[in-house]
Amino acid sequence: MRIGELGKKLNLSAKTIRYYEEIGLLPDPGRSPSGYREYGDGAIERLRFIKAAQAVGFSLGEIREILAFRDRGAAPCQHVTLLIERHAQEIAERIRALEQMQADLRDLARRARTLVPSPGRFCHIIESAGAPPLEQGALLTSVTSPPPRPRGARRP
Repeated sequence: MRIGELGKKLNLSAKTIRYYEEIGLLPDPGRSPSGYREYGDGAIERLRFIKAAQAVGFSLGEIREILAFRDRGAAPCQHVTLLIERHAQEIAERIRALEQMQADLRDLARRARTLVPSPGRFCHIIESAGAPPLEQGALLTSVTSPPPRPRGARRP
């Protein structure tokens, strides 16, 4: 089947499928005599796996690692278990950071109710937030930033 048909079956764009080929998630397909990409059922299976792995939070780099195990004929389940445990730990850390941020914001709201607005300032509430403990701009960044991608992993 050609790339358009494959994309329709899996709700993926041709551009995404070509990108997956480019980064090594999907092997280069065979070509028809006229040069069109020709995909077999293995591509459907592989792309379904990629989509399922993304749905549970794996990065494309992690998915590439899992697929490499399978391509070598090895079972990737132990590696997948370690990745799942690491992701669960990262989520727990984000939850703790979000809970701290929530406490900081509640404290800021409580302090904001006691502040008197000053004409000519941007916003006395935000400007007062610069005082400790909310001075930690890294807190917001650490909570909202995605986890680091493995070296060489790129976004689609």
